[in-house]
Amino acid sequence: MMQQTARTKIEAGAVTFVVQHELWDGNLQDHADQGVVILVEANDTTLLRFNCFDNERSYIYGPEGKNKVCRMDPTVDGNPIRWSVGQIRNNLAAMLTEAGYEDVANSVDADAVNAATGELEATAREVYATGRNTVKHNRGHDIFEAGNIRFGLEVRKQAGGDGGLAIHVLSDLAGTPGRSYTEETELLAFDCFRDAPHYHYGPRNKNHRIFWDRTLVPDPLEWTLDRFKNKDLRNMIARAGYPGVAADLDQDLIESIMPDLEAKAREFQPKGDVMVIDGPATPNLVAR
Repeated sequence: MMQQTARTKIEAGAVTFVVQHELWDGNLQDHADQGVVILVEANDTTLLRFNCFDNERSYIYGPEGKNKVCRMDPTVDGNPIRWSVGQIRNNLAAMLTEAGYEDVANSVDADAVNAATGELEATAREVYATGRNTVKHNRGHDIFEAGNIRFGLEVRKQAGGDGGLAIHVLSDLAGTPGRSYTEETELLAFDCFRDAPHYHYGPRNKNHRIFWDRTLVPDPLEWTLDRFKNKDLRNMIARAGYPGVAADLDQDLIESIMPDLEAKAREFQPKGDVMVIDGPATPNLVAR
């Protein structure tokens, strides 16, 4: 289910602006993404929708009716929040007419809209900064060093009963090992759970989550280990938002530790409905 938070309403005469944050999961809600949504509503109907996401940057005429989807051009349109608020400020009546709500368009109070757009933009930017879904996992109880990255293996148990092996890909992004200011950051996380297995790109920044299609990937651990062996890790780390770490990756060193890592990972792999745990099970999340 799509996660929706930070919903704020701003009245502007005949219309109401709604700002909310949404988190989409890959293979559940089309693709992995998150960001700010700006809605234009009237009479409990959404007339226009602006998707100001990391990847999905679009606007929709009449989501509950006409449902005409148009794309922003990130090359020339710039910041999606600024662009969307600009269209609302300058072209709202025309867009409402195109959406099929000419009666609302004729009732738009331009002064009320202009008065509200400052608050609208400020709210959208605050939601973008504070509403982002991120997660800080534990690093794992078995650590495998591989040059500028390390792998942490952890058995996780969730409150709802799901759980299994998690493999965390970690790196020191600031400082050097042994210093008090060293900042170890999780670049990728692979949650090879029994019921809802998924993986994260950049859990602490983008947190784009993709759930495996169990029809095509019956063994998520096998799929994950193949990514490490098939040299996909570099591109995955870059997509997670860490191109510098990706550039310095030592694939030969990674391959040299794979036999030991795989052997330990297999020890934690569930057998039927029984989860084999050799070592301490850690909580789902580090306390905020």
